[in-house]
Amino acid sequence: MTKTIEFNNFETVDVKKLDDDNKQENNTENEKTAAIELNDLLDKTGCKLPVQDEGEVRGSWGRKAEFVCSCLGYAVGLGNLWRFPYLCYTNGGGAFLIPYFIMLIFVGMPVFFIELSLGQFASQGCIGVWKCCPLFKGLGYGMVVLSGMVAIYYNVIMCWSAFYFFASFSALPSLPWVGCNHYWNTPNCFDNRDVNATLPVNGSHSNISSASEEYYRRYVLNQSDDIGNTGSVRWHLALCLVLTWTIAYFSLVRGVKSVGKVVYFTALFPYVVLMILFIRGITLPGSSDGIKFYMQADFSLLSNPRVWKDAAAQIFFSLSAANGGLHVVSSYNKFSNNVYLDAAIIPLLNCGTSVFAGFAIFSILGFMAHETGKEVSEVATSGAGLAFIAYPEALSRLPASPMWSVLFFIMLMTLGLGSLVVMVETVVTSLRDDLQILRKLEKNRKWVLPLCICFLFFCLGFPHITEAGLYWLLLQDSYAAGLSMVILGLVELLVITYVYGFRNLLDDVRIMVGERSKYFWYCVYATAVVPMFIAPVLILFVLIFYCVDYKPMMVGDYYHYPAWADPGVAWLMTFASVGLIFVYAAYHLWCKETGTFMERLRNSLKPTKAWGPLLEANRKIAGHRYVKLKENDSSRDIFYL
Repeated sequence: MTKTIEFNNFETVDVKKLDDDNKQENNTENEKTAAIELNDLLDKTGCKLPVQDEGEVRGSWGRKAEFVCSCLGYAVGLGNLWRFPYLCYTNGGGAFLIPYFIMLIFVGMPVFFIELSLGQFASQGCIGVWKCCPLFKGLGYGMVVLSGMVAIYYNVIMCWSAFYFFASFSALPSLPWVGCNHYWNTPNCFDNRDVNATLPVNGSHSNISSASEEYYRRYVLNQSDDIGNTGSVRWHLALCLVLTWTIAYFSLVRGVKSVGKVVYFTALFPYVVLMILFIRGITLPGSSDGIKFYMQADFSLLSNPRVWKDAAAQIFFSLSAANGGLHVVSSYNKFSNNVYLDAAIIPLLNCGTSVFAGFAIFSILGFMAHETGKEVSEVATSGAGLAFIAYPEALSRLPASPMWSVLFFIMLMTLGLGSLVVMVETVVTSLRDDLQILRKLEKNRKWVLPLCICFLFFCLGFPHITEAGLYWLLLQDSYAAGLSMVILGLVELLVITYVYGFRNLLDDVRIMVGERSKYFWYCVYATAVVPMFIAPVLILFVLIFYCVDYKPMMVGDYYHYPAWADPGVAWLMTFASVGLIFVYAAYHLWCKETGTFMERLRNSLKPTKAWGPLLEANRKIAGHRYVKLKENDSSRDIFYL
């Protein structure tokens, strides 16, 4: 029987002769040759191939460097700067690098490889790729929700950085967080640079607060005493939030074309600043003490399960895995891009950045300890405390301190922007790929959806710029991002390895990268396939230990969250993304499938007929025969004959 291909519902092309002529051809012939042959046939019959380039369908990276920079800018974020160095020195210093790189190889790189491979093969975002296993499409929706929740509070941190950037010009030649003679300071404020400063008589040393801490807590945030005491909106932060969301929007407005240009700056500029800070740091007195404290190895801590749990959790934070962003950035790749090489190099660059950032941070903190006469352990902290209290305090003690402050907070803003842009693009791209009505409504108005998303996230970020905003931000960072990310990563690994099948994934990769030497595939098996079976065990260990060792969150050592916030709201944040896996699975089995329960289950675990490469030419390379759907169906939904 003659097979036919229908294009645009106008003409029918007989392809039997083409099948006979090509039956001896190798299925791995390169993409360009396949496209030329198919076009030659169509030209003879008067038909035209609807699409032959990824960029014509949904856009593509202009250059390979844009993709690498977008991955690097997305993965290298604030966590590399303010979370890893602190975890390193609290978990054995240099000894922590052993579990960290073990978790990188056996957990981080397999997840990274899976997400880049799926996105590039299907040219779809984190929702569309689950045509390979439709029962778990809720995993994609969960990733979109997770990216949205992280983007909301991530941009609040950017707005804090923007405020500190502008504040660095407000008290030249000094900085506004120097000294204890401002209206926001309390009697417990102490700054040893003030010749008239004396320790508070009516308080113990534990009650003493630095000038930079009081500036942050009492002036910038005007922090309330409880999460339930919302207080008023900090309007100077609201203006900065408008600014940062405006920057994010204009970085997204032209889709992948504008993102591809922005990431050159957001990915590379932080390295320039880190190098400058490192060079300046190691020339300061006391810097060697800080570096020694950072890297001093305590191998006895390797027997503590908490160290391994922290290493695994940090890998997810550091690589931004299971957020959906990696599917999106790889979906704009050329189909023949060497995805394995990317999945091997980018995680190593990312983790190397974390280690290097620790040297830049602790060299300055060592100088600060030297200046204040304290131990490095007394000035070292993590998170917002490092970025907005300890490090600004250290910078204020340098000559030309406003210049160093400006550089540091520009770096924080670019680090945040590189990650934020991909998070928002993940939401935008995934919604476009999944909802045909959005593509019809947008047409030539592709600026509308990013604008709506940015405005919605701006409004949802308002609780974070109230006087109780810090409590909400820390709660969201721990539960909406941290725990959810680990659970989503575990489910993704299990589904791809055991349901879709690692052999099918490798076949997809082989189709994309073509024939390679046996040594190439040895490397793929050693660094990607074998760890795919080990990673779920390690992640389960992390989750079990987390549950056994679970304690409600604290802010510093002085504030316990009320029960309605933690575990109440906290666990709702977690299940807002994770729960969608189960909700969608139930919906799919009940509404999308027919037959007995076991028939529905079996069918929902198989790839749909639409699964495969997006472009017709790429499906031919993959050995798939296809037809276009009717005009009232999605142009992306192509099914097998």
